[in-house]
Amino acid sequence: MGILDNFERGLERAVNGAFAKTFRSGLQPVELTSALRKELDTKAAVVSRDRVLAPNRFVLRMSAADYSRMRSMGAALTDELIDFVQKHARSQHYQFAGGISIELEEDAELSVGMLQVESENVKGDVAWTPVLDIDGRHYPLTRSRTVVGRGAEADITVDDTGISRRHIMVTWDGQRAQVEDLGSTNGSKLDGQPLKKAILQPESVISIGRTRIVFRVLPQAAPSSPGRVDDATRRHDVGNFWGPS
Repeated sequence: MGILDNFERGLERAVNGAFAKTFRSGLQPVELTSALRKELDTKAAVVSRDRVLAPNRFVLRMSAADYSRMRSMGAALTDELIDFVQKHARSQHYQFAGGISIELEEDAELSVGMLQVESENVKGDVAWTPVLDIDGRHYPLTRSRTVVGRGAEADITVDDTGISRRHIMVTWDGQRAQVEDLGSTNGSKLDGQPLKKAILQPESVISIGRTRIVFRVLPQAAPSSPGRVDDATRRHDVGNFWGPS
């Protein structure tokens, strides 16, 4: 387990490092990742020889002060926690019955620095969402055509002097994505190869200037009732009976 332990601790350090300047007192991200890891390992149940089922819905309860700090990070923190859960499950060969969701809740009975975790297995519908991951921030592809560049006229503006005002265009038809270089000055690369126009596969990496863009299709759990999902509640679905790839 030494290699896996190092891998999982590396994931925890990545999450904690991203928010080190924000969380200087009270509950720390390391305690959230450690608690989620422990909950997964404790609640994982062997249901057959090749199937270990882990909980996929988590509620993290904390004091009002801790909740306020965590909540201030919005989707960034909960997205990182969901990624941590997915990667830890993959490393341990756990599977899920449905979507992964993490909710942060305020509990007046808890003191600053205290954390309580509740978990359960929940099935959910799947809504596939294509996104461009730029410097750790997710940009959902809500249009059929999305232009990325340095100029204000681009749909996604990137602060990088090495890219053109309109550098690339990503198209999405509901099933597949395609990327096209828009005649940029310095050119583009897809997975290290020169790019003019090509189909995008999940986890493809587009390089423009000094910027690295990862195309992802997130299997997100569809809300069970109308209304928006706020930043304190994030749900990602990895499909029914998801297993390690």
